[in-house]
Amino acid sequence: MPKEKPSEPQQLGLQWQGPTLIAGVDEAGRGPLAGPVVAAAVILSDEHPIAGLADSKKLTARHRERLFDEIRAKALCCCIAEASVEEIDELNILHATMLAMKRAVEGLRLKAGLVLVDGNRIPMLKVPAEAIVKGDDKVQAISAASILAKVHRDRLCIQLHEAHPEYGFAKHKGYPTAEHLAALREHGAIDAHRRSFAPVRAVLGL
Repeated sequence: MPKEKPSEPQQLGLQWQGPTLIAGVDEAGRGPLAGPVVAAAVILSDEHPIAGLADSKKLTARHRERLFDEIRAKALCCCIAEASVEEIDELNILHATMLAMKRAVEGLRLKAGLVLVDGNRIPMLKVPAEAIVKGDDKVQAISAASILAKVHRDRLCIQLHEAHPEYGFAKHKGYPTAEHLAALREHGAIDAHRRSFAPVRAVLGL
């Protein structure tokens, strides 16, 4: 039974009466030096439960890929959205993350009556929302969103790797590993790198 049953909003301290559609929201890609930040919003179906949902970081890549397809098939609706590298550099990573989350919620085919967001901040939305620290471990819809966001962003990094294999994006997914930093120093930055992040600025001499 999914955790986000209709009574859950009252358990979270919200005054909400009657059944409502609950959307879980999470992001992937705040820490990397390259690529967009990705957010996903998911409304699960009580009639089609999904076994094995968990924080995407605790799952293997193969398990995430399998769950990605199952979530897309069984959820009432879902939406994956991005904020671009340019938006990250213009707005900063926090505001760009909130923008991606807002886009994901607004892109849902069905309107959620309540949005549960992983973390301690919520985007500006037209529906009630609550932030839940470690929500990807506590609420199945947030777990599902974390999986969609992670798999989508990892696939973007594979595409980056195919275009620029010298940076090793397939391995580090854009995070500031020693390998990535060494590649930055040797080859410089590409358009996918976030100019507002200190290691990239340093390489560019900004």
